[in-house]
Amino acid sequence: MSRKIFGTDGVRGTANTYPMTAEMALRLGAAAGRFFRTDGRNGHRVVIGKDTRLSGYMLENALTAGLTSTGMNVLLLGPVPTPAVGYLTRSMRADLGIMISASHNPAHDNGIKFFGPDGFKLSDEAETEIEEILTGEIEPAQPENIGRARRIDDGRGRYVEYAKTTFPLRGQLSGLKVVIDCANGAAYRAAPEVLWELGAEVIPVGVTPNGHNINDHCGSTHLETAAAAVVAHGADLGISLDGDADRVMILDENGKVADGDQIMALFAARWAESGRLSGDALVATVMSNLGLERFLRSRGLRLERTAVGDRYVVERMREGGFNLGGEQSGHIVMTDYATTGDGLIAGLQFLAAMAETGKRASELVRQFDTVPQMLKNVRYGVGTEPLSAANVQAAITGAEARLNGSGRLLIRKSGTEPLIRVMAECEDEALLAEIVDGIVQAVESAA
Repeated sequence: MSRKIFGTDGVRGTANTYPMTAEMALRLGAAAGRFFRTDGRNGHRVVIGKDTRLSGYMLENALTAGLTSTGMNVLLLGPVPTPAVGYLTRSMRADLGIMISASHNPAHDNGIKFFGPDGFKLSDEAETEIEEILTGEIEPAQPENIGRARRIDDGRGRYVEYAKTTFPLRGQLSGLKVVIDCANGAAYRAAPEVLWELGAEVIPVGVTPNGHNINDHCGSTHLETAAAAVVAHGADLGISLDGDADRVMILDENGKVADGDQIMALFAARWAESGRLSGDALVATVMSNLGLERFLRSRGLRLERTAVGDRYVVERMREGGFNLGGEQSGHIVMTDYATTGDGLIAGLQFLAAMAETGKRASELVRQFDTVPQMLKNVRYGVGTEPLSAANVQAAITGAEARLNGSGRLLIRKSGTEPLIRVMAECEDEALLAEIVDGIVQAVESAA
């Protein structure tokens, strides 16, 4: 069965529009409940977290109704980061974890992500089985077996205390001034608390959510806000999270940005030197810059590439026994600490590198020279398949011939939005622009 509801990161779309409706959330909750509660017992638990979108209330209630209708007991965490849901699913012995969030997307979108009892995101196979249950009649529990729901008041506090344990130098943030941009999202309370309790002087940005302003000119996709705060306050570092805090961008004292590739390069080099890097390899996606691959190779390390999506990075890490991976977009996965990308814990590891080396952020944010890379997105209408158009295929074939092995070309559909992503890398920037623009024009005409 082909997956129709689930994308590369759960279910996502415009709130109150299929598939992100209350009706679908109720059915998804019931299907997930039926998938996990197979023995008829009433002891099964689900933890549900969310970010700060207004539609989160609607989806939270609908999911709870569906889950309890099949006999699952629901623990409601309220606004917490996505990695907190992964952590609490495992630590609270839940059978299932659910995060209601559309990550870096604007406030009018929302999404539903599922975690298994081990705290890792569900596999494609498990999501396909849930979709199969969705297609039929979902058997409800008997009246005496309907599940219960209750709010958990200390979920955020549990995650805060755990995050602090991942920083190896207690008290050594004293004297450091840190800007933390929480994107008016899920980490708006947890992230400033962690940094302050570890001793930093904290400049919070994006910590006044109102249901509509998540990722709005703030967070890891709008770095100008954090950069301005870093410079204005004379901060030593900026940490910019996205709406659900599973990814991060780092800014040095001058407001210069280190993306996920540069952060992973720093961690890989440091961990390799200390013997902590499992398998002498880093796992990243096909979007990571060629410069990262060259950087690792120069140190005798490997880059293992996967399809786009942090779930595929994690799957490869688990298959190969690797403990460091991520995406250029800022998902940094450190399985020594977390089961999914964790922007806050990655920020703490960067701070640890500053403290241990005595270097300023500006000395750490640029680990390698990037190969010129260009990425453009083309939106397409529902029901169209622009990549299969003859003119698009011809443009791609022509671009590959012009690169002639001197660079990389990657054309793909987004797994979370109706976008065609056109990415290319090569040393010749003029050729790079011509290639990308040519393919974009072809896609636009087909779309």
